[in-house]
Amino acid sequence: MKKINFQTLGYSISVIGVATVLIWIGIFKFTPTEAKGIEPLVRNSFLMSWMYSVVSVDGVSKIIGTIEIITAVCLLLHFFWKKAGIVGGIFSALTFLLTLSFLFTTPGVFSTIDGVLITDFFIIKDVMAFGISLMVLGKCLPSSKR
Repeated sequence: MKKINFQTLGYSISVIGVATVLIWIGIFKFTPTEAKGIEPLVRNSFLMSWMYSVVSVDGVSKIIGTIEIITAVCLLLHFFWKKAGIVGGIFSALTFLLTLSFLFTTPGVFSTIDGVLITDFFIIKDVMAFGISLMVLGKCLPSSKR
């Protein structure tokens, strides 16, 4: 009977999970609802707000969605092609750092309920995705040990 390598299994599930979320959310970025939904986050970001002076609200959302889908594909390809993993690791790390920055740039993200400071939890989960992105990058860089 073959022994299960839980570390490899957990890593694989984590990467596939992040890629699935990126594809799913990336596809949703092609809808008017999501374009309007992300507008307050992007518009308040000092790193991304400039995009609205170049393209429309829908255009910005589609650009972000396309990057998310490409990033997800690169993350999945890293299991077979390390160069794709480097691209996927860098793009996903940047994606999740950008979304985490919304915690500091978007007014009203934090609120108090029953005396407890809370935030939009859909953003805070990106801490885990950022860590997984760095793991992919670490596994794919030429100098890293596997």
